[in-house]
Amino acid sequence: MAWRHATRLLSALLLGLSLSACGVNELPTRDEATKAAWAQVENQYKRRADLIPNLVETVKGFAGQERDVLTAVVEARAKVAQMTIPKDIIENPEAFRQFEANQGALSQALARLLVVVERYPTLTSNQNFLSLQSSLEGTENRIAVARRDYIQSVQAFNTELRTFPGRIWAALLYSELKLKETFSAPEASSEPPKVSFQ
Repeated sequence: MAWRHATRLLSALLLGLSLSACGVNELPTRDEATKAAWAQVENQYKRRADLIPNLVETVKGFAGQERDVLTAVVEARAKVAQMTIPKDIIENPEAFRQFEANQGALSQALARLLVVVERYPTLTSNQNFLSLQSSLEGTENRIAVARRDYIQSVQAFNTELRTFPGRIWAALLYSELKLKETFSAPEASSEPPKVSFQ
């Protein structure tokens, strides 16, 4: 009786070791890593959105005549804030593209605002503005890093899902897992922001 129990325990242990060695846990591990990387992307975009009202108010005090640029920033931020982000956004191409488009529009509006600001030496020497500008630049860098980490995580996940043995484990155990969406370079990203000083 004790021999059977020991044999079952040893068999279970060997089965567990062989399954862990053959990558059965690789897909859920990479799926969770992708979700965590996406959460960091969202976190950094939220940080940027939270900085914008203070930045706009500071600029408005010095450059009130630049209403169209300020309005574009406020409207782009509003679009970002109003977007309902579905839980499956990283597996939903349409929602992902809409999110990316809204964030891209906000990035372009902010770039135009920072170009306009250069016309106002008093503003560019204002300590409050300099602090906000520094925070915004730091946040943009964090966004770039978070996006890079997310892209790498998605690449690892999608590769595992499409290749052996991940493909087999997906078919047998993880059929709910789908390929994840990734960022693409927006077409306008290669063009500098256009600002008219008329």
